Amino acid sequence: MRHSTRYRLNTFFSSGNFPNGVKWLLISNTVIFLATFLLARDEAVVRGIFDWLALSPHNVILGFKIWELATYLFLHGGLWHLLFNMLTLWMFGVTLERDWGTRKFLKYYFLCGIGAGLCDVTVNALLGNWYSSTIGASGAIYGVLLAFGVLYPESTILFLFLFPIQAKYFVMIYGAMALLGSLSVNSGVSNVAHLGGMIFGLLYLKVRFPKLDLYEVRRWYRNYKLQRAKKKFQVYMRKHGSGRGPWVN
Repeated sequence: MRHSTRYRLNTFFSSGNFPNGVKWLLISNTVIFLATFLLARDEAVVRGIFDWLALSPHNVILGFKIWELATYLFLHGGLWHLLFNMLTLWMFGVTLERDWGTRKFLKYYFLCGIGAGLCDVTVNALLGNWYSSTIGASGAIYGVLLAFGVLYPESTILFLFLFPIQAKYFVMIYGAMALLGSLSVNSGVSNVAHLGGMIFGLLYLKVRFPKLDLYEVRRWYRNYKLQRAKKKFQVYMRKHGSGRGPWVN
């Protein structure tokens, strides 16, 4: 059995490609965005929602609103913000969740998102931006991108939906953009959170595979999946075979 990743993302456009974790993240983010959009006429209500759910150093550190490190991931500032994050989650998250399982995928997603929030809060507090407000799932999404690039570096994807590029180079480009953006003048985009999501994702992979260099994770992961498939096939043959023994090389 050969595990091919070339152009694997093209299969995402077929039906039945919404595992539970990605599906409910898409639904919850969309529903919350629509709810805030419909309530936009009442500025007091919207201000109250963002005060309790958006990420702010003042609220987290001084107000002890620790939940904001997770709830800010479900708020988005506009339709394009939401569409970009959800499309990226769908394109890359589906593969990870299928290979990891829903529980491990969601654990990784929120680890990256919360880690990104911690980086954002820390940097803004150090800069004196105590009342800054950060929203969006981009920190977690960048963590998902990082994991995909590490585990499937040779997968071909379309950069800007036009240019074919290997996943490892795609992730390097976005990582460099996040790093340069975090060093530049404030543009209204939390590049620190983007970079933080990737850093926490990298740390997670290093902890999960402590004896492996990250460049070898993909090879190990493929071998692991192959061995798991062989074992499942052997079990199936023992239950349904004709007694001639396993047919696995």
